[in-house]
Amino acid sequence: MFLNKLHIIPLLLILSSCDLIDYHPYDGRLSSSTNTDINNKSIKRIEASCKDKDIIRFIMIGDTQRSLDETEDFVEFVNKRNDADFIIHGGDIADFGMKKEYEWTDEILSKLNIPYVAIIGNHDIIGNGDYVYKKMYGDENFSFIAGNTKFVCLNTNAIEFDYSHPVPDFGYIEKELKDERQYSQTIVAMHAPPGSEQFDNNVKTVFHMYIKEFPSLLFCLHAHNHNTSVNDLFGDGILYYGCSNMAKRSYLYYTLTPDGYTYEVIEF
Repeated sequence: MFLNKLHIIPLLLILSSCDLIDYHPYDGRLSSSTNTDINNKSIKRIEASCKDKDIIRFIMIGDTQRSLDETEDFVEFVNKRNDADFIIHGGDIADFGMKKEYEWTDEILSKLNIPYVAIIGNHDIIGNGDYVYKKMYGDENFSFIAGNTKFVCLNTNAIEFDYSHPVPDFGYIEKELKDERQYSQTIVAMHAPPGSEQFDNNVKTVFHMYIKEFPSLLFCLHAHNHNTSVNDLFGDGILYYGCSNMAKRSYLYYTLTPDGYTYEVIEF
């Protein structure tokens, strides 16, 4: 069977047009312009800029999924204030774990005047979102030191891994407990707090006992619940601070000093 010229020409145009070919949203391939290894790059900036500082100021946000306009307003607001050293994103960068969601959010947050790190959230794992997260942000558990404070950031989304993956990873926590770098106090941050449906609540008490072994645990941070909250979850004085989702147009602002810390809920 032969094709006449009228059939061949359109076929050649289709085959030669790269713009007409797109990958599946869960393909996981990143474009050459997509930022990668964001957390490690930001950590280098944070540790360098905060070294030897007595006062550290940082911001906690979370659950920016489907809130791109609000996230843009947040960036503009924070850049004008210019009163923080860095930002911790508590997870749920994406809603469906799609690479485009990751890329859209980072395109906005990369305009910040200060570095940000992002913890993995349960929505970030959907599909092959955890693969995209690792390519863009790095390891699902990480830590850094700002001034004299160590921040330990943990994956706590056990249900998304069907309990086949060590979440929380006690092996990682034990390794961090043996960290010989100089710091005098600790803050632990996560997406889903103990007691939430995402957390492996079979080990929530063990988890809390582990993290209390860190030097002078000040408090814990989390996102996920889409509400601002302060809870003494285990009745021992260790507070768990929750930030609201970005759609509610607020964030938590912390000031760490040699005498303790203060925090504010700031609306924009």
